[in-house]
Amino acid sequence: MNFKILHEFPTAAIERAWRDCLTRVEFPAHYNTPEYFLEPYFVGRRPFAVLALEGDEVSGVLTGLHEENQVHCGLASRPQICVDPSKDGNAAQRALLEGLLSEAGGAELIAAFTWTSLELPVFAGHGFRRRALPGNVVLNLSPGADAVFKQFAKDRRRNIRFAEKNGVEVQLATSPQDIAEAYEAYKAWRDTDRKEVQGALHSFEVFEQSAQLSNNRRLFLARFAGRVIAMNIFRFCPGGLFESAANSSLDEFIHLKPNDLLQWRGIQWACSQGLRRHSLGGSHPFLIRFGGTVVPILRYRLDRSRLRKHDLHDAMRDLGRETLRKLHLWR
Repeated sequence: MNFKILHEFPTAAIERAWRDCLTRVEFPAHYNTPEYFLEPYFVGRRPFAVLALEGDEVSGVLTGLHEENQVHCGLASRPQICVDPSKDGNAAQRALLEGLLSEAGGAELIAAFTWTSLELPVFAGHGFRRRALPGNVVLNLSPGADAVFKQFAKDRRRNIRFAEKNGVEVQLATSPQDIAEAYEAYKAWRDTDRKEVQGALHSFEVFEQSAQLSNNRRLFLARFAGRVIAMNIFRFCPGGLFESAANSSLDEFIHLKPNDLLQWRGIQWACSQGLRRHSLGGSHPFLIRFGGTVVPILRYRLDRSRLRKHDLHDAMRDLGRETLRKLHLWR
């Protein structure tokens, strides 16, 4: 196999081969698709895709971004690699790795994230360090919405009914006004004192462009007395993975449980669309109570910095955590 590196939406022939590969992947995600290059959030961040090619067929896909002197192919909550299970997996991995190293150039840190169902032994053989991360709560949607609901923790089901009973309504954003109101909720959420929000504030233009990518994204709004009090953005790949991508909610309405209802309405919609699995984007207690399984995510990382400072930082952090754990047991 060989590889092809892309920096923009592919030509028609490559697009067809790429999409054909995704039909054979068990659970393809939105960021595995050609639409990766349409994301407004990635403008100026040098997005790329590496395709593993066997003749004219695509056998694997890896997407990523350049972040200063680092290259990241996914996040701790979002793998961005898939390999056609009907092909030679090691050959596809070698092609993807060669393409990634070519694209990365002299970057000091290269990281690729993957689900545990797709180990990357070829990457490990090249010096990438494998690390298991907490992963995401993942729900199997195949049994249907009613069956999924029964798997929720008792208090989660109670919260959903409470929100409905107390007048919280959830709807899809369908108009420019809906998007504008969602953006105001997003800005207010960022200013909350309840938590520290990571990342830069997105402009309304970027937020609006993202919300309009309806082939792979849905924006759900929770309203109370006509006001948007919370919103949730979901990404999806048709026939594949449904992902909870971003949530914002107003502190003064948290007692009405809008976030519980938003997730449930998203799950109902996903089931109606034939999506088969739902990744909730993390594994903290709020998400665990939706049931499902916590699926670890693996990070394969190559540290080429002086004195391997990134690996050293991880080692020191692990040592600190282990010391605290032993002190806690000793007490």
